[in-house]
Amino acid sequence: MLQGMGSLSGMFTGLIGGSIGDRVGIRRTLSTTCLLAGLTGALRGLSGGFVTLAATVFLFGLLPPAIPPNIHKTCGIWFSGRHLGLANGVVSAGMALGFMVGSLISATVLSPWLGGWRNVLFFYGTISIVISIPWGLMRIPPRDSESPSDAHTLSLRQALSHVVDIRNVWVLGLVMLGIGGCLQGMLGYLPLYLQEVGWTKASADGALAAFHGISLISTIPIAFLSDRLGSRKTILIAATFMTTIGVGLLSIADGTRVWVSVAMAGIVRDGFMAIFMTMVLEIKGVGTRYAGTAMGMVMIFYQLGGLISPPLGNSLAAIDLGLPFIFWAALATVAFFGFYLVKEEKREV
Repeated sequence: MLQGMGSLSGMFTGLIGGSIGDRVGIRRTLSTTCLLAGLTGALRGLSGGFVTLAATVFLFGLLPPAIPPNIHKTCGIWFSGRHLGLANGVVSAGMALGFMVGSLISATVLSPWLGGWRNVLFFYGTISIVISIPWGLMRIPPRDSESPSDAHTLSLRQALSHVVDIRNVWVLGLVMLGIGGCLQGMLGYLPLYLQEVGWTKASADGALAAFHGISLISTIPIAFLSDRLGSRKTILIAATFMTTIGVGLLSIADGTRVWVSVAMAGIVRDGFMAIFMTMVLEIKGVGTRYAGTAMGMVMIFYQLGGLISPPLGNSLAAIDLGLPFIFWAALATVAFFGFYLVKEEKREV
């Protein structure tokens, strides 16, 4: 329940946060959001029980979903289509690095060093607050890409009414529900599962870190390849297929085969997100003007998957410990077939 609580609160703030970025500009939106995310993230460390922890997790969950749409919109403003995939790949590699380092050191290094999980949350909250400063000092985007008049006159109602009429946004949202639900559930369950079948806590955390590590290494090459090929959709279909197989194999894997399955699922994770967000930006009728709203709308489906997937999948562990992985692989299969409903716009290579 706690794992999905942040997704519950984040279902709509991603859309609102993306739309705010379209209206008031990405610089102020990202600076303010990082500041508030740091404060509310640190607030979790003051929790005294399940109820207060659930409440602070819910409050914190309102902020992070507003960040990715605006960061990817930043890439869309500053970089041309020929380099857009690579730019988003660098951003996603940064996310992968954070995921890897966090999963590797939070419980085994930072918690003993700082004196407990509460201080770890205070530490991460401070980092987010500090990060808000350079966003506030970022150069103003090019005027021909995001003019002040455009940013301030585009209302939430106008942006939403435009985006909801675009079929590809809805289809990609459903794809994101499947792949997001798969990854959110699997990543939360994997360390618990490995410890249950006899792995040490350090080894279980190492498997999760390996997932993010191999994703980090492969993100930029995959994104670069998407800029050189004529179809981002083809790469996304292949990536979804690998994720489906990797997650599904975890249900029967043990020993060395766990690492192989983790590698298959992880190698395309952040590369997938980079190309996916680039594809949203390139949808006809979206562009940088409606990018925040469109990506925010897609992220609603991602948060919905993250809300329902962990409790549904984890409940299947009462039947068989490997069954949750089958459930999450089935969600990724839905995403795999969903791509065939997406009409990809032609672009220059």
